[in-house]
Amino acid sequence: MIAGKWPPIPLSPHTLAILPPHTAFRIEVDHDTGSALRTIESSEFPFEPGKVKRVVAGSSDPRVIMICGYFSACYGASIDLFARLPVPIVEKFDAADQLDQKLKSALAELVAQEVGFGAMTMALMKQVLVTILRRSLTSTDLWAERFAMLNDPQIAGALSDMAARPDAPHSIETLSRASALSRSAFMLRFEKAMGASPMTVLRQLRMRQAKVLLAVDSLSIDQIARAVGYTNRTSFFRAFQKAYGIDPSNFRANARSISDELGRSPT
Repeated sequence: MIAGKWPPIPLSPHTLAILPPHTAFRIEVDHDTGSALRTIESSEFPFEPGKVKRVVAGSSDPRVIMICGYFSACYGASIDLFARLPVPIVEKFDAADQLDQKLKSALAELVAQEVGFGAMTMALMKQVLVTILRRSLTSTDLWAERFAMLNDPQIAGALSDMAARPDAPHSIETLSRASALSRSAFMLRFEKAMGASPMTVLRQLRMRQAKVLLAVDSLSIDQIARAVGYTNRTSFFRAFQKAYGIDPSNFRANARSISDELGRSPT
């Protein structure tokens, strides 16, 4: 998939791609003979709201099957989760996540147009969105901050601040005060929105950032520890070991070894 000015998106099984609003895309597939690409432009197939259209390219068995659609994800009266998405979200899921089954079920509801199909489709799409939100806490791509618009704006603000400044000395007190909530109300509403405590989510965000910085190999481990909010090296090592089952030094060594191996591989 080619979308806008961004790098091509490989369409491997169980890949979910969400493009920014009003982004045209095209699908390119190489022929078996290695000759010119077969291209399909999204602009060639306009979709009417509420309508389902099936598009087939070629006459042989399909090599790629895609479910495409336009949607908005609104919380409250006017908060659109993806309205200001700056770059595409591309995540590879496992078969166990059953994301494809949820999307196929939603599509089947739209096609059948039976009584209650709207409510059923909405419920299935909400499951997909929850899967995406959960992935945002563990993804190596730093896009959790793009979900600063949740159904609870005060909690959304706290989450956005945690994602943007994982090195800050966040605590329940500072976060609840910044959200203009009591400690108990903040804890209750945060866990309802995110399914985990504020400190658990903060630790996940910090460890994800640390993993990315360790792979880059431009900062010392002590510098990385401070960059993700740890003043104590031992505490950082313990948290990273608990999150990934390996200490930061060994993780960096493994990442460097893989990088060196790739560098020696013929192009």
